[in-house]
Amino acid sequence: MTSPRVEIDAAYVERLIMETAAFGAYGETGVWRTVYSPEWVAANDAYARWCEEAGLAVTRDAVGNVWGRIEGSEGGKSIVSGSHMDTQRPGGRYDGTLGALAGLIAIKALKEQFGQPKRSLEALSLCEEEGSRFPGTNFWGSRGITGRIAPGDAEAMKGYDDETMAEAMLAIGLDPARIPEAKRDDIESFVELHIEQGPILEQAGLPVAIVDAITGIRHYDVLLTGVQNHAGGFPMDIRNDPAAGFAEIASGVLNTAHRMGRPAVTTVGRIVPYPNRPAVIPREVRFTIDARHPVPEKRAEMYAAHEGLMREVAARRGLGISWEHYVDHEPCLSDPDLVKTFQQSAKEQGVPFMTMPSGAGHDSQQMAAIAKVCMIFVRSKDGRSHTPEEFSSIEDIVEGIRVLAAGLHKLAY
Repeated sequence: MTSPRVEIDAAYVERLIMETAAFGAYGETGVWRTVYSPEWVAANDAYARWCEEAGLAVTRDAVGNVWGRIEGSEGGKSIVSGSHMDTQRPGGRYDGTLGALAGLIAIKALKEQFGQPKRSLEALSLCEEEGSRFPGTNFWGSRGITGRIAPGDAEAMKGYDDETMAEAMLAIGLDPARIPEAKRDDIESFVELHIEQGPILEQAGLPVAIVDAITGIRHYDVLLTGVQNHAGGFPMDIRNDPAAGFAEIASGVLNTAHRMGRPAVTTVGRIVPYPNRPAVIPREVRFTIDARHPVPEKRAEMYAAHEGLMREVAARRGLGISWEHYVDHEPCLSDPDLVKTFQQSAKEQGVPFMTMPSGAGHDSQQMAAIAKVCMIFVRSKDGRSHTPEEFSSIEDIVEGIRVLAAGLHKLAY
């Protein structure tokens, strides 16, 4: 079935983006809106109001996700589109927020132009994804929907300000004991529109991408230990210097990813030597490695290379080494039929696009446990994200929402 042209009101899109950005506005273009904060509550109240104004039935679940639903005439499982409402500290106006608004705008446009769908459609504002208030959330909103929040997690999880997740929930009227009630088993497909958060679309001169895979991510917290000594009095050939080992490991893992080529990436983001003095061979160096690849086989190859290098360097230099994985997400492949559906929708709407993997993690990875998933990317200016400087043009955003709405039309009408 060929999708009819879907009209998206650019002025309405811009108004909702700017009004949402006012909740937690930080500086000229930034947003500081953490989960369960007053700014977050106000933003989700506005989202619920806009859903109601669009004629959608609004519900809020046990973790604070906001749902706007139009019932399908033929019943069956829902087709859902949305993303998260929280931001970094500070973040920008588009990461997460755009996807939550896009689901609402697309479903509103379909309802107004084509009436009731055969399949139920739902717009979704997920309560949390960023980990910006509680570092251990790991997609709190979508984990609630997929039933992956364990009993006691809310009480045990500590935030950056030494509060618990349970305390933050109780402060806005959510009961942690009811978290299991957020679980859904009646979603067929989840489609997430998101800014790209990278430079690839801009380099290609394209407004939109269909995402065929979300990268696998492994975070290493590495401890390299040696022998602390005087920087001048101890000869190089008999040192057990963890800083030297770190330098070799950091260079090696970065070069491994570089040689593998796109889409392999590796980042050494945090380095903490002890005692961190200019004339002292350190006793230890603690550092992180963030390694990502969307292809399962290549991911395993890269991780094996990184770990083999770390062991070899430590053994050769007489150093102790240990590491923990505090994030370890498998790659998530988009549903092939959904990819084809949205590729075809882009062609029929006359929207130039490419197909690419996502280098960042997203709620879709969690939702894949209970539903078919696919993502749509919108071009990011200069590839910027997780910063007040992130920006996507209204023209590109409208094109992305048109592709989203056209694909939802194919799925639901």
